[in-house]
Amino acid sequence: MLILLETYLFCGRPLIFNCFYCRLFMLVLATHIVSSRLEKIRLSDYAPTVFTHFFSRKGMKKAILRGEVWVDGKPANTAHWVLSGQKIELMDLGNKVPKICHLPLEVIFEDAHLAIINKPAGIRVSGNVIRTIENALAYNLKASSRQDALKWPRPVHRLDAATCGLLLVAKTRSTMVALGRQFEAKEIEKRYQAIVVGTLEGVGRIEDPVAGKYAWTEYSSLCHVPSLRNKGLTLLNLWPRTGRTHQLRIHLASLGHPIMGDKLYGTEGQILLKKGLFLCAVELKFTHPQTQQKMQIAINAPAKFQSLLQREEKRFFKYNS
Repeated sequence: MLILLETYLFCGRPLIFNCFYCRLFMLVLATHIVSSRLEKIRLSDYAPTVFTHFFSRKGMKKAILRGEVWVDGKPANTAHWVLSGQKIELMDLGNKVPKICHLPLEVIFEDAHLAIINKPAGIRVSGNVIRTIENALAYNLKASSRQDALKWPRPVHRLDAATCGLLLVAKTRSTMVALGRQFEAKEIEKRYQAIVVGTLEGVGRIEDPVAGKYAWTEYSSLCHVPSLRNKGLTLLNLWPRTGRTHQLRIHLASLGHPIMGDKLYGTEGQILLKKGLFLCAVELKFTHPQTQQKMQIAINAPAKFQSLLQREEKRFFKYNS
């Protein structure tokens, strides 16, 4: 059975006293067995390439320092040398009680096991500030009645602070683990929409490395308009097949078509005052961990996308009429 929700598109590590007893109270978010063909590498460099859906490279290093990454049943440190056959586990220590942020969020889907929210642009998913999506989830979602309910809902993947759109949230321990496994197995498909600078037609595939690691993005052009400021603008569908930090932004900039509003990888003329980044996660496809239903959740990109395209096209033809 397919569940489809869609609107129409318009154009310092803590001290751990006893590892064996501590494990009884921890949630293993993800497990990875190191390949037999492995070059010499430290855990701080290896772990970010394995658990990409949970943490960025910087975030993963902090997780190791907090004691959340274990190797062969014991907490590891960033200097640990990874060896073939070792078991690396990403642990939820369960010791961070969030400060509730009273930030209203649009809830796209919710049941006792999981939820999907529409993340606003400009807000971090998590971090050492109160105003984060993670801290706002308990304010917006109903508590799960399941026996293995989490103390508070938890995001199971990342979106850049500047990126808006669909964010998948777990409400139970079993759901969090199962969704983590789907991400590891690349069984969850994410589709984004972006407005990029210039005219980019047709479909394509980008396989340029990101941070020295293999990265793969597919794109398809939806429409393009002329622009006085940028010669042209193109609305794209994007499918990141790997999960590198800033992958879509880096890949499109490498093509010479940076995403509109990208302060990091774009240029000064492509930044519009108070308009933000024109990148939105518009669709998620995955298997519901408990019901086994095929989920397909989709939304429209924000209205500013179409407003920008219409405004730039109108200005171009007015100037050239």
